[in-house]
Amino acid sequence: MQPESGELNINTSSPAGYMLQKDHLFEWLSIFDNACLGLKIRKQLNPESIEYVNTLFEKYGLSDFKNRRPSELSGGMRQRAALIRTLAVKPELLLLDEPFSALDYQTRLYVSDEIGAIINNEKITAILVTHDIAEAVSMCSRVLVLTKRPAKIKSVHKIELDACGETPMQKRNCPKFHEYFNLIWKELDVHV
Repeated sequence: MQPESGELNINTSSPAGYMLQKDHLFEWLSIFDNACLGLKIRKQLNPESIEYVNTLFEKYGLSDFKNRRPSELSGGMRQRAALIRTLAVKPELLLLDEPFSALDYQTRLYVSDEIGAIINNEKITAILVTHDIAEAVSMCSRVLVLTKRPAKIKSVHKIELDACGETPMQKRNCPKFHEYFNLIWKELDVHV
């Protein structure tokens, strides 16, 4: 696909992290072994990287569950474990492909708050693909609305909700949140 205009510069010496719609944790591995999988594949599993993964487990409340199997965790905990697996390789760019779509609504709100905080805390650039307008507005600093297939950028919205709080849940309570939501909703080609 040839770009119409613009330029995209990515540091290819640093890995990009990719978080899928489902956590894809392997049941036969412990949560810790799942989190170390990318490091193992990249042949970067060493005492320093193991210490970093342990730090992430401690930081994000999963250290007591390191030896558990995925089926023993809640959906939100599984998503956190999947994110730790993604962060373990220290990506500079994080690609999130509808990472909360497999969760029920309440868990989705809770996990989006957690993952939003983790992304901010780790200072990682993230690209979130979602069909959920509220999720996009509350988690992102910029929202790109795409046309129907073949997708092209229809509009770009700079989202300024930081005065309302740091978490996606706090931002949903901001009066401007509803303005952004309604503006983007009107731009979508949705026929009910």
